[in-house]
Amino acid sequence: MRHLSGIAAVAVLTALVPAALGGAASAERPDRPGHAGRSGRPGNPAPPQPGGREQPGRQAGPGEPAVLRRQAGPGRQADFAGAAREYGVPESVLLAVSYLESRWDGNAGLPSVSAGYGPMHLVDGRAEPGRPHGAGEDRRGDETRPHVARVPRTAVTPPEDTLGRAAELTGIPAEVLREDPSANIRGGAALLADYQRRTGGRTGGGPARWYDAVARYSGVHAGTTAPPPPAPHERRADAARHGYAADLSLARTKAARSFADEVFATIRSGAARVTDDGEQVSLPATPDLPVPRDRTARRRAAAGPDCPADVSCTWIPATYKRLKKGGYGNHDRFDGDRPIDYIVIHDGETTYDVMTRLAKNPSYLSWHFTLRSSDGHIAQHLRARDIGWHAGNWYVNSRSIGLEHEGYLAKGGAWFTEAMYRSSARLVRHLAAEYDIPLDRSHILGHDNVPGPTPDTVRGMHDDPGPYWDWDHYFELLGEPFDAPEVRLVSGPGRTPAEEETVRSVLIRPEYATNAPGFTGCKGGCPRLGGASVWLRTRPSATAPLVKDVGKHAGGGSSYSVYDHAARASTGQRYAFAERRGDWTAIWYLGQKAWFLDPEDARTSVTASGPLVTPRPGLSSVKVYGRAYPEKAAYPEGVPVQEQAPLQYSMPAGQAYSVGMTVRSSYLRAAGFDPAGHRIVRGATRYRQIQFGHRIMYVRAADVRLLPG
Repeated sequence: MRHLSGIAAVAVLTALVPAALGGAASAERPDRPGHAGRSGRPGNPAPPQPGGREQPGRQAGPGEPAVLRRQAGPGRQADFAGAAREYGVPESVLLAVSYLESRWDGNAGLPSVSAGYGPMHLVDGRAEPGRPHGAGEDRRGDETRPHVARVPRTAVTPPEDTLGRAAELTGIPAEVLREDPSANIRGGAALLADYQRRTGGRTGGGPARWYDAVARYSGVHAGTTAPPPPAPHERRADAARHGYAADLSLARTKAARSFADEVFATIRSGAARVTDDGEQVSLPATPDLPVPRDRTARRRAAAGPDCPADVSCTWIPATYKRLKKGGYGNHDRFDGDRPIDYIVIHDGETTYDVMTRLAKNPSYLSWHFTLRSSDGHIAQHLRARDIGWHAGNWYVNSRSIGLEHEGYLAKGGAWFTEAMYRSSARLVRHLAAEYDIPLDRSHILGHDNVPGPTPDTVRGMHDDPGPYWDWDHYFELLGEPFDAPEVRLVSGPGRTPAEEETVRSVLIRPEYATNAPGFTGCKGGCPRLGGASVWLRTRPSATAPLVKDVGKHAGGGSSYSVYDHAARASTGQRYAFAERRGDWTAIWYLGQKAWFLDPEDARTSVTASGPLVTPRPGLSSVKVYGRAYPEKAAYPEGVPVQEQAPLQYSMPAGQAYSVGMTVRSSYLRAAGFDPAGHRIVRGATRYRQIQFGHRIMYVRAADVRLLPG
């Protein structure tokens, strides 16, 4: 078999959310057996303050905004009902639009990655976009032919200022609309009513009459640029064959209607959840709601060559062009079948508008898809079989598909929209089915999970999408939730041999909404919102130092920075279980025992199963690698041998690490502009991919012993 599953098949507690991707009911997962509910989770301890004291789980630290809590009032459900009556908007429409934007969360009055605020995602059109990352980096990741990216100046089309317009319509100041969820809902209702009148409709009536107003609410009618026409050096035949959309109105219409279709699918399916500030909100299902328009005819013209039929997608091809001094950019074309093992999730640190323009620049970088925050619209830039320069590791680039999401790790926005999560999940499910990619965290990677290919690159590897990407919710949408059967982790030295064998692996899974890691390193203070990470410490104590990462911090300690993943484990990652003491669980991590808070009444992990590896008998330690390149004898004449240098880490005897898959070594040689000269070198050496730290890494299969999970 090509793959060894990194996460065991587990009991699925609900199929409601995955079904929602196809139009069935949508709901949050129930509490896991034996676990406290959302209100019972204390969250992850924040960094110790001077003197060794901890901050309480949800208390704001110096310079950090407190999570807004409703002081009094009827509740968010009543806020939706009241705003719907006040402005003549069907309550189901108002609820469904808000669900697609924010899942009804207030997000502590902080902006989304596209400068939207509150449950209705009112966008501040005056917000300054961030600067895309990548300048001066070799994101191609192949030292035999590096490509140092340049970030050109790129004009930005500002988004529609719906926050300002809502303030005009309601008379509520913009700062109140940003911070008060109740006022924000009124602002969104006023906007919908305004759009209904502008599109020739009347307020009131049933949901089916509001389709055009909902499409207008997507925000794509302003701040959206048409893709530029193909340049002379591009393949015009490819562009025409894949439905290249040069017409701005067509591109806008497709995206807006896709958003409206998703809103009406949500009305038909219904939804229910508890918000980030503890409000219970529900949208009753209306399964017999008529479909306002023919979706199939619209979608057929929308897709890029590798997009699924049920998303809004435009083909905006990346530039393939010769550069000076024998170079070329901004990707490698490959006309054969290359193995695809990974899908890499990125955020672009800038807007969709900027990213789609940069994809046209041959001196910049490349990736396969860009996703827009406001409505989930997708732009495809590369064929899936072509190789993007996005991950900073040529081995991973040559075996992956890259998705850039509009947004920021920390600066410029604090949360991602539901519309983008859903669209991304649909795309990943489609690609995973097409290329036989398992839906687990060993194959669906964040950029922050990609290893440095050589020791000198480890420190500079990227950290996106970061701890505010909700992996738990994302995998629910993918149809592979991280639920698992409960097995009690026995504390203390009195465990029986049978109990010792009960648990071999744990899967990291804090409750995102109430887990507040308390990061530093953000301008003005990092938001104390939910997070997908747990801190890892040297001892089972909240005052113990963080574990060290000798590759990331040579000679120094790890930090609490939002950009420093050295002492963090993330939701969905599986690690070998090492020990349990009181409320703390230990895992093997970067060659050491690492402890995280995991109390019985508010667990931050679930038990898991799957294969593990440990050094084979007779070896005191095993070398760890950032890529799985072939042995020297495998390279044919004319193809330079690629050095397989071990990283700074090693796996000591007596430790174990989870296996994501087993691969035969390979190297894709792409040294020139003409893809006819590209070839794949395959070796006899096999490697086990392991979850060694926050990033995946590789060990030679001959150096380790495989343990059953």
